[in-house]
This record gives sequence, C-alpha cells and structure tokens, in this order.
Amino acid sequence: MAVPVAFFALFFAYPVTAIVGRGLKAEGDWQFGRVGEVLSRPDILDVLWFTTWQALASTALTLLIALPGAYAFARFDFPGKQVLRAVVTVPFVLPTVVVGTAFLALLGRGGLLDELWGVRLDTTVWAILLAHVFFNYAVVVRTVGGLWSQLDPRQEEAARVLGAGRFAAFRRVTLPALAPAVAAAALMVFLFTFTSFGVVQILGGPAYSTLEVEIYRQTAQLLDLPTAAVLTLVQFAAVGGILAVHAATVRRRERALKLVDPAQTSRRPRGAGQWALLGGVLLTALLLILLPLGVLVERSFDGPGGYGFGYYEALQSVGAGGSSTFLVPPLEAVGNSLRYALVATLIALVIGGLAAAALTRRAGRLVRGFDALLMLPLGVSAVTVGFGFLITLDKPPLDLRTSWILVPLAQALVGVPFVVRTMLPVLRAVDDRLREAAAVLGASPLRAWREVDLPLVRRAVLVAAGFAFAVSLGEFGATVFIARPDNPTLPVAVARLLGRSGELNYGQAMALSTILMLVCAVSLLLLERIRTDRSGEF
Repeated sequence: MAVPVAFFALFFAYPVTAIVGRGLKAEGDWQFGRVGEVLSRPDILDVLWFTTWQALASTALTLLIALPGAYAFARFDFPGKQVLRAVVTVPFVLPTVVVGTAFLALLGRGGLLDELWGVRLDTTVWAILLAHVFFNYAVVVRTVGGLWSQLDPRQEEAARVLGAGRFAAFRRVTLPALAPAVAAAALMVFLFTFTSFGVVQILGGPAYSTLEVEIYRQTAQLLDLPTAAVLTLVQFAAVGGILAVHAATVRRRERALKLVDPAQTSRRPRGAGQWALLGGVLLTALLLILLPLGVLVERSFDGPGGYGFGYYEALQSVGAGGSSTFLVPPLEAVGNSLRYALVATLIALVIGGLAAAALTRRAGRLVRGFDALLMLPLGVSAVTVGFGFLITLDKPPLDLRTSWILVPLAQALVGVPFVVRTMLPVLRAVDDRLREAAAVLGASPLRAWREVDLPLVRRAVLVAAGFAFAVSLGEFGATVFIARPDNPTLPVAVARLLGRSGELNYGQAMALSTILMLVCAVSLLLLERIRTDRSGEF
C-alpha cells in the first residue's frame, strides 16, 4: 500500500487541497461560512439535484443496454468479435466536446432525426443520457464481460439439472458471482456521469448544469474561486460517501470463484433466442456506437469543395488558413498522445497492480478505506486537479511544470482506478487455498504470485492495460491545463481547433478526432490479438 498511497498523496491530495485552500482563504483566514452561503443558494441546489439524478438515470440505462452486450461478448463466438470489441471501446477515448458535437449533428437542428422525422432532442435530458450510454457502454461490456467469460457455465447448468429455470439459475448462481464486477462497472459509470462536463455543456444547453460544469463556469467565466472551491468540496464529499458505501456492501458479496479458460465458455449461438440476442447487441452497437462515429468520419472529409482529404492535409502545416493555434503542426499531437499514453499506462499498471494486490488481503477498515480512496480521482473535478498541478508542482524538488512527465502523471491518476476495479474482482476470486498450497510446497510469496495469481489474472491485466491506455489517450480535463503549446495531446489539439471560428479549424478538429478514433481502434485491436496469441483466449 505504501507506493500507491504516496503516489495519490503527492499527485492528487496535495494539488486538490492546495487549490481548495486558496479558494476558502481570505487574507490568511479560513472562510468556512462561505460553504453555508453557497449551498443555500437555489441555483446551486438545482445543480446538485440535476447532477445526482441524471447520474443515477445514466447508470441504470447504461447497465440495461450494456449487460446483454457483456453476455454476448463473454459467451458467444462470432466473426468480427475482436474488431467489434475494439470499436465499442473507441467512444471512451474521444474528447467530450467531439462526442457532443457528433450527437448534436444527430439529434439537433438539421440533424439526422430532424431531417428524417422532424424530431429534435438537443437541449433535452434524453440527449445527455444517450451520450452517456455511448461513452460508458464499453465500461460495462469489458469489466463485467471479462469476469463473465471466466465463470464456469457448468455451475449454472447443474442448477438447471436440479430443476431451476433459466432465469432462476442465473439469479441464484451467476448473478451473485458477477455482483462485484457489476457493482464496479456501475460505480465507474456513475462517477463519470456525476462529473460530466462536455456532454452536458454542449447537449444540455444553458438549462442543465452539473457540478463539473458549474465549477468550470465559476472558475473560468465568473472568476469566483471561493464558490468553485465549495462545489469541489461538495463533489469530493459526495463521491467519498458513495465509495464508502460501495466498499462496505460489495465486499460482503465477494467470494472465491471457480475460474476457467474463456476459450472453454465461448461458442457459437444456439437457437433462435441466442441469435436474436446477438442480433440485438449488434443492432445496438450499430445505432449507438457506429452511427455517431460515422457522422464524425463523414464530417472530416466534407470540405468546402466537396469530399476529399483537404482537412487532413492542413494538419501537416503550422498556421493553415491563417490560424496561429499551434506552435507545431497539429499532426504531431498523434505522436505526443501515444508516447504520453504508453508512459501513463505503465504508471497506472504499477500503481494499480500494487493497490489491487494489497486490497486482496482482508485487513479491516484501513484496507476498505484505501479501496474507496483509490476511486476519488474519478469523482473530483478534473479542472481542480489540473489547476492544482500548476500551482503546487512548481518548486524544487518537484518543479515539474516544464517536464513532459507531468502529463502522463495526470493521465495515470484517471487510469489507476480502472486498473484496480478491473483486476480486483478476479484477484479476490482466486481461491486462497491455491496460494497456501504453493507456500506449503516451499514457494516464496513472490513465486506464489507468479505461479498462481498471475496466470489467472493475466487476462484482467491486459484488459486493465487497455482501459488505462484508452483513458490516457482521451483525458482532457486536467491535461488541457498542463500540456505545453509545443507538445499538445490529441484531445487538447481538438479542443483548441473547436475553440476557434472558421470552417477550416472545425474540419481539422473533425480530422484529428477521426485519427484519434482510428489510433484507439488499432491499439485495442492489437491488444485483442496479443491476448489471443499469448493466453489462448478469444
């Protein structure tokens, strides 16, 4: 626990505490009375209510739509499965501003729904909820599906032989085994939607505002740092309470499971019901995932003179069309993002792996509290974290403002919770008697981990690496504050282009977003291939 605790204390707790402290101090004195003043305002109460209920609705809708997909990817073997698994993960790395714009083209004025049926959903809650499902579909599919594919189906079949119906066998045998993974996925979805920023700002319009949107508005537009600090504290407290409840309830339902090779559980669909389920999953992926991405690609080629590669060619030069947005060609952001994401993934795997290993030991309240603390970066304003980096990591021996490592550190903060939540259910499912048997035979703790735990969790490690790499590629909230002008990441480059007027800037933003989408898809597809080649899994 020592290394993860030190990492989070230095690169999370310290910057957040510093920025909140500046907001609540006036002339050296703490102004705690400001908290009550802010929370008594009707507009702030409306923001708190909307933030909470839209996050709950988004989480429930995502689970409802994505759990059938998790089952299909875990149990069915069909052509194009690896490609589709990579494609459904792509939305998770796209900048929220790009996704908001793509959904606006589908649901807003002049969008696809407006042209076909005269229906507009922009500035409504439904647009926000659908965009949140688009973002988080892969979280449920990969987190729950990863464990589901390793559950022995013969346990459910035995229940069927003993007279249980299909639903009863699932409810009494499979669902309790999946409960930790489902809870972990639901928690991640809730935290992401609870702190939603770009989607709400673009699709919700001025009528809807989450805590994250309000923190940004108070900080960047109204320059009211005390109000932003109070809202950050509220967000922090709410997320901390949710994580504490989660840690207390889920741990009671965890137990050792019999895990098998996923190759033994995957087969072609049988019967009309299974084919219909697979067809429904594929149709959902087509309408929910591929359609918005298709709009994104189409706009990247739709230039003033017709379809072509004009926007892509403009990415190779500085100041195309008279723009001074970048000090380097925007295309260099591709290499920057890949380098940063690889380093961030390595950091997240080391920190998250150590944390997950520590959490498998049942050591009382200290470990349970540590479990909750690891998830806090997902629930605290990225604006606060990024701004905190700038004002705290600027003095020796930690003067990192001009160092390239600052960006991967910020990205790893978001990646670590995904590594922990992906690996932890599988690690806790390993039977302790296997480790004890290895110890009796003379294996050291390190060798027992290498010979017992690692083969069983290898797949979870690769899934965790994929998640960490994906979220690092798409991280925007904190990176926008600390990425240097001569080394922008892809999301930062896209945001800068969208922030400038002109058709050329908008077209280049769509082209860069398409490149980001393709880079993610190829990376995740390679991960699937490595997983197949080295672990014998589908």
